[in-house]
Amino acid sequence: MKDKKPDPITQADKFKEAARELECDDDEQRFKERLGKLVKHKPVAKPKV
Repeated sequence: MKDKKPDPITQADKFKEAARELECDDDEQRFKERLGKLVKHKPVAKPKV
């Protein structure tokens, strides 16, 4: 009888674990607020018709 290898840890599992360690939450509004502090986007120019 062969020993069964444990399932490899997926990239998604690694990401979830890192998020837990950083005490992240699932609040969408809070995410948008924090993202807004990090990223400033340029207004999109309207195409000329």
